[in-house]
Amino acid sequence: MNLKQLAESLNLSQTTVSRALNGYPEVREETRARVLAAAQAANYQPNSRARRLATGRAMTIGHVIPLAGKTEMVNPIFADFLAGAGEVYANEGYDLLLSIVSDGEAERAYRQMAANGSVDGVMIQSPETDDTRIALLRELGLPFLVHGRTQNPDGYSWLDVANKSAFRKATNFLLDLGHRRIALINGQENLDFAARRRAGYAEAIWSRGMAPNPDWMRADVMTEGFGYVAASKMLDLAETPTAFLVSSVIPAIGVRRAVVERGLVLGRDISLVTHDDVLSYMNNDADGPAFTATRSSIRGAGQRCAEILIDLIRKPNQPHVQELWETELTVGRSTGPAPAG
Repeated sequence: MNLKQLAESLNLSQTTVSRALNGYPEVREETRARVLAAAQAANYQPNSRARRLATGRAMTIGHVIPLAGKTEMVNPIFADFLAGAGEVYANEGYDLLLSIVSDGEAERAYRQMAANGSVDGVMIQSPETDDTRIALLRELGLPFLVHGRTQNPDGYSWLDVANKSAFRKATNFLLDLGHRRIALINGQENLDFAARRRAGYAEAIWSRGMAPNPDWMRADVMTEGFGYVAASKMLDLAETPTAFLVSSVIPAIGVRRAVVERGLVLGRDISLVTHDDVLSYMNNDADGPAFTATRSSIRGAGQRCAEILIDLIRKPNQPHVQELWETELTVGRSTGPAPAG
């Protein structure tokens, strides 16, 4: 069945049917529901080229990935986010344009996307505390959504995890277990999420009348190797941490390796809390939670971000959408009371 036949079966114009299928706001909801039901019953799949011509849109969402050799975006967490977003793009008839650029070339890529009309909107990830991409995309007039936010989160649409409260909660959990020597292994702190996590960690420690120890704080790209090296150096200090708070399950695996190599037992001699991200291929719950974690689904975030961005494209004059997701602290086998002495 083609568009003409579908329209004739509904006694509607092809323009109305096309607009209903593509989410135009001027189509009445009862008409849209009728069209969608008929299309599903007939297993109708619109021709992508015809759809672009009919809507005047590229039907494509852009993601620009800078490769600097050290980036938080080229990692398994980003892949899970992209999988979630891609599901929604496909269901809504949008393609994904992934532009891999050299460090410093992101602005050129965004300008080119705007100039040639190759995308209808852009997804921003891993925002810095003061991210220049937001002002640039405003200038270009491209609809965009930020996964995360900056230190000034007003004036644009975003979805973020409550990073500060999550790490304050996790640090307080360790403090309540009696730990006083708590290390932080964080992401790159020019990125907003990592800056907020450090702030939550520090607030919890200050609130108990103590001060964070710089010797027990490290920040870098969140790899397993980084977690291993950072934890190894701390565990070789004269005064070692009794607990680690880690910004991702990936470096947390490296921390666990460093602990085991020294003949220590995780959950007894050393405690560890991680931000889990509920990665679909690194399941923390395979046989019960291995790690105590502040949990948040990165795949779910990808799905929701895609939904919001497509809605912003379809209804560009709506108010900014801003969602803050709280995390859930789940207790696993990696934490226990502070060891005596």
